[in-house]
Amino acid sequence: MPVIAAYMVPHPPMIIPQIGHGSEKQITKTVLAYQQVADEIAQLKPETVIISSPHAVMYSDYFHVSPGETASGSFRRFNAPEVSFRVEYDTALVRSICSLADAAGFPAGTLGEKDRNLDHGTMVPLFFLDQKYRDYRLVRIGLSGLSLADHYAFGQLIRQAVDQTGRKTVYIASGDLSHRLQPYGPYGFAAEGPEYDRRIMEACSNGAFGDMLEFDEAFCEKAAECGHRSFVIMAGVLDGMNVEAKQLSHQDITGVGYGVCTFHPAGESPGRRFLELYRKKQDERLQRLREKEDPFVRLARLTVEAWVRDGKKPGIPDWATAEMLHGRAGVFVSIHEEGKLRGCIGTILPACRNIAEEIISNAVSASTRDPRFSPVRPDELKRLEIHVDVLTEPERIRSRDELDAKRYGVIVSSGHKRGLLLPDLDGVDTVDQQISIAMKKGGISERDSITLERFEVVRHT
Repeated sequence: MPVIAAYMVPHPPMIIPQIGHGSEKQITKTVLAYQQVADEIAQLKPETVIISSPHAVMYSDYFHVSPGETASGSFRRFNAPEVSFRVEYDTALVRSICSLADAAGFPAGTLGEKDRNLDHGTMVPLFFLDQKYRDYRLVRIGLSGLSLADHYAFGQLIRQAVDQTGRKTVYIASGDLSHRLQPYGPYGFAAEGPEYDRRIMEACSNGAFGDMLEFDEAFCEKAAECGHRSFVIMAGVLDGMNVEAKQLSHQDITGVGYGVCTFHPAGESPGRRFLELYRKKQDERLQRLREKEDPFVRLARLTVEAWVRDGKKPGIPDWATAEMLHGRAGVFVSIHEEGKLRGCIGTILPACRNIAEEIISNAVSASTRDPRFSPVRPDELKRLEIHVDVLTEPERIRSRDELDAKRYGVIVSSGHKRGLLLPDLDGVDTVDQQISIAMKKGGISERDSITLERFEVVRHT
């Protein structure tokens, strides 16, 4: 039996009366909508409830599924230890998810459990559900730093596992919306906040799950949302199905967006295979970009493909330009996949005989040696977007007033520690942001004295 229903719900701890102490009345519409969700689930009587939570165990390149037979938790950290939970996990469904992931080479499983305690993104939905229905087993899913497309694909895999085990299952996507809706909110106000809430509620209310894949990562970060990836996994669970979608509530009283929607499958619909449609569109876009690639990017791509497939560096091609053959400069090679950074390695000053060799060396490193990411796999090559930045020689500056986040890159140094950030990056709009990120990359603290250098780049696409 497939997934019989899915729900989008928020997880503000203040919604729990023992925590809110009356302040939960500010979001009465959300409370009533939550109670309606719990009533619906009680009527459906699922065997298994799957909850994806932004506050479960999370890794940059791996989806964590909680292991073991049982788990417990309480709202102790919110000064309400008397509100506690104990759940039994659906171990058979967890095994099926992990088995399918292993067979597909998909980065998901039960490795790396850090904390067996339930998180509040899981417990808030359980608080409402347990008042109405308790005859279920739980599967708890964490999010990852992987692309939105990967989250959708994970949802498809979860759905496959549900079908394989025959579980009567309800899926709950736990996640708040923007945290930047009001000046008094936890992160202040940003114009992207209300726009995010409008777009995500429109997509969910209409069951337009394909739209979720189109949200730009930098836009989501500026909106300070926490649930988008959770919602996208849910969309993947419902892939290829007609869905009766209904918005029950949307509130932003506290400066944070809380949305509640219900989704009831209503038969198969091949036209709603949104990841397939999205990837076809992306393939066409990337093909157009590759047809326009200049020689710098063309050489970087040739190198990445040769190294990932065969473990060999290419020679310098006969179409290399005079600048590539005779010029020397620091070079950064950046690799993106479906809107997410996949690798970025470079040299501040030239380390090779010419720019062509610099590109080849750094393309190999960006694709396989960036410590933040696992090596690029052969099946990813067709989805990669590659940029090459050729740097001017850095110059020492006296203050941040001589910087411009769009024009200049920055190098921040403190003793032997050094952090660099390229210019004109998505989501980096100010010099203060630029310096802060460079300091973090270099392991430089706010207490350290620093020196600043700036450089310009010629960006090849």
